[in-house]
Amino acid sequence: MKALASLDPLLEHRLRLGTCVLLAKHGEVTFARLKAQLQATDGNLGAQLRKLEERGYIASRKDFVERKPTTWYQLTATGRTALDGHMAALQALIDASGTGG
Repeated sequence: MKALASLDPLLEHRLRLGTCVLLAKHGEVTFARLKAQLQATDGNLGAQLRKLEERGYIASRKDFVERKPTTWYQLTATGRTALDGHMAALQALIDASGTGG
């Protein structure tokens, strides 16, 4: 099935997919907000963000907010393309199953 082959293996993990979806929706999000929204631990989220960053799907920047170091993340053009392709493949699978609305 072509749709299965079109899925991006990097985005099959719930934290990585969730991160990309949140960044696509909100533009730029802090580590703390991602952690809260995705209900993840620091270590697990950090490891998944690193994988996305290594592949060029997300970019990070460090800043200070109220004197506290804060890391912000945003989706790159590469990440947006990957997310769009992955979501299209998921939609194709839903359509092929005959269960989609």
